[in-house]
Amino acid sequence: MNKDLLEQEAKRLYKVLGQITRLDGQKYSLDYCKKIAPLTSQINTLKKQKNALILTHYYCSPEIIFGVSDEVGDSYGLSKKAAQARQDILIFCGVSFMAQTAKLVNPAKKVFLPPTYAGCSLAQSITAKEVEELKKEYPKAQFVCYINSTAEVKALCDVCVTSANVFDIVANSKHEQIVFLPDIFMAQNIDAFLQSKGIKKQIIAAGGTCCVHDKYTLKDIEIVKQKYPQAKIICHPECRKEVCQASDFCGSTSAMLKYVKETSAEVFAVLSERGIIAVLEQENPTKTFLPTGRVCAQMKLNKLEDILEILKDNKDIPEVKVDDKVAVSALKSINAMFKGAQK
Repeated sequence: MNKDLLEQEAKRLYKVLGQITRLDGQKYSLDYCKKIAPLTSQINTLKKQKNALILTHYYCSPEIIFGVSDEVGDSYGLSKKAAQARQDILIFCGVSFMAQTAKLVNPAKKVFLPPTYAGCSLAQSITAKEVEELKKEYPKAQFVCYINSTAEVKALCDVCVTSANVFDIVANSKHEQIVFLPDIFMAQNIDAFLQSKGIKKQIIAAGGTCCVHDKYTLKDIEIVKQKYPQAKIICHPECRKEVCQASDFCGSTSAMLKYVKETSAEVFAVLSERGIIAVLEQENPTKTFLPTGRVCAQMKLNKLEDILEILKDNKDIPEVKVDDKVAVSALKSINAMFKGAQK
């Protein structure tokens, strides 16, 4: 590789990564950027040659987000970008349900997930068989699934939602009885939201919890408030209801980014996956973010080396596939989300 070009790439990386904190607590140094520059340089060259689009969730590592990504966002934003993509290849840096969703909304494209085995505790907390049993138990209910679910589960539900649109979609639903899955804590937060608005609906929760957000407790908030009374506490609706109610702001990842940018506060405690803090640091260099973020090990499985292998046409890396019959029904629930989010 051309030494001068690599030097330029390292400087580019350092410019965008220099103020961001790594998982080990250290800032990205120029020397570290020089180590990853050969990878990011090759990836950025090959993705143009192969007509590939790299979509990356906020929870992935900063070197992927700022080094090689074309689109960065939360689940809702990335699903829209995937649907609109014109490139031949979609590389989704995230976890399996996200890559599945990209395939559902743009089936003609080749879709790859760099860590082919990256899963999600929420998506794995309920099966299609369990949903079928629930449908027998609640035949008149509307089935609403969080996007953190498998294609097989989406195929059995009426509408898919994300944390960015779930409250509006459920509030506008004509059904009085709603089975929400697979996030039990989000179901509780939806119920609390509806009650605050005087909207009467029965929310039936099924499934499990996020292995990152379910760890936060009121004790975490108390510790922050004692040590940093001026800090604004923000959280994700996958957190426990009492945590959400005790926070200064609760919202989707994109909503949290917007809140931090628009508020005058200078110190924040972010009760969410640590990846979002890197994005917040880059977008708000004058603000302080306390080390309250937890790590999703599955998200951090995404590596520059694996992205490069995909672009090198490594035949051992399988494409993301969805059964045709499952895809037809699952896409209906996703399209219902897009339609509902526009209301």
